Amino acid sequence: MEIAASPVRLPQGMALCVYRVVQEALTNVLKHAGPTRAAVTIRYERRTIVVCVTDEGDGTFRPNKEMSPGHGLIGMRERAKIYGGSVTAGPRALGGFEVRLTLPAPTTSDRPGGLPAPGTGDVPIR
Repeated sequence: MEIAASPVRLPQGMALCVYRVVQEALTNVLKHAGPTRAAVTIRYERRTIVVCVTDEGDGTFRPNKEMSPGHGLIGMRERAKIYGGSVTAGPRALGGFEVRLTLPAPTTSDRPGGLPAPGTGDVPIR
């Protein structure tokens, strides 16, 4: 995992959104990419948080016989939309696959006094 820039505190729901999108994307790597390597990158930009899960697979879809007809990408997009974000997914130009979550960064004005109150559930994402 690579983290670019200083981590920021995310509201609990938004942190859970990041966690679940990464979890689902890595599950999809295991199910569909075949033998490969995966990477998770979190970039904290001025107005956005960008989370990328990439793999080096050959791009061939490998259905798992035990696989249910999932709704993984739909669920990821719905989670992101709740927080004003988006999810894109598709093959990478140099091979492999990428899932990219983009969320608006919480601002200090999102919280009274600019800081999380103790016990409010804000959690750091590292």
